[in-house]
Amino acid sequence: MGSRHNAGNAGGQDDWVAVRRDAETGIETIRAHFRGHAYDLHDHDELLVGVTEQGVQAFRCRRRLHTSVPGRVILIEPGEAHDGHSPGEDGFTYAMLYLPVPLLTARSEALRSLTPRGTGLPLGFRDTLADDPGLAATIRSAFLALHQREGRLARDLSLDRLAARLAGHLAPPEERRALRPDRAAAVVRDLLHARMAEDVGLDELSAAAGVDRFRLNRAFRAAFGLSPHAYLVRLRLRTARRRLAEGEAPALVAAEVGFADQSHLGRWFRRAYGLTPAAYRDLCTNVPD
Repeated sequence: MGSRHNAGNAGGQDDWVAVRRDAETGIETIRAHFRGHAYDLHDHDELLVGVTEQGVQAFRCRRRLHTSVPGRVILIEPGEAHDGHSPGEDGFTYAMLYLPVPLLTARSEALRSLTPRGTGLPLGFRDTLADDPGLAATIRSAFLALHQREGRLARDLSLDRLAARLAGHLAPPEERRALRPDRAAAVVRDLLHARMAEDVGLDELSAAAGVDRFRLNRAFRAAFGLSPHAYLVRLRLRTARRRLAEGEAPALVAAEVGFADQSHLGRWFRRAYGLTPAAYRDLCTNVPD
């Protein structure tokens, strides 16, 4: 568990991804190196915090292109779509923590105060990239404690320090007004969540929303930055990732989240996460497929 795997979607044979998952907290630690293309556009349920270690790391997030260099901190909220590539020949190396939001907010009064109950507002970062050497050092410390399995005490102390540091980079609730999508877009989003595993068509979605398919597609893109199909694929991938981490078989997961078969899931999963579903399940559970 936690060994390196070649990233099959990446630009060169030297690309690799090393993943570990802490069973008690659900935190994942990932260290990876890519040349050229790294990941297609995707998102996560967790809060992502990481540091670029080597090279130039470019990615789209919040509908703009960001460029990170060694020592720069990357901060990505749950549900924020992002991809990744290297604009340079030498590629890039980064370390990242995938942090479940409830676990993080439980460790900091400051974080709890910025996510008041009943507002519907998630944790929100002011910026996607930060030049904060203290935070970068704290992220590295937490990453090493988890990735190298230094024990529960080292893990807990490093996570407490990280939660305290992150509070200074969060936007307060008044700066994170909940965006209300177009009614038709909201109806379709909710329908896709409710019927994720079904093979729904655009005509069916537009009928449910009460608008024609062209207006629906425009409204959905304006609200969520993706077509309904791309949104559905991301939703299925997030659900598949959770279930694989719990040890479920890739073939079963593929069928129950809406992919045609295991190969269909595998193509999308590798493009989004740099690993096959079976490899990811093995890393999380040490149960070979």
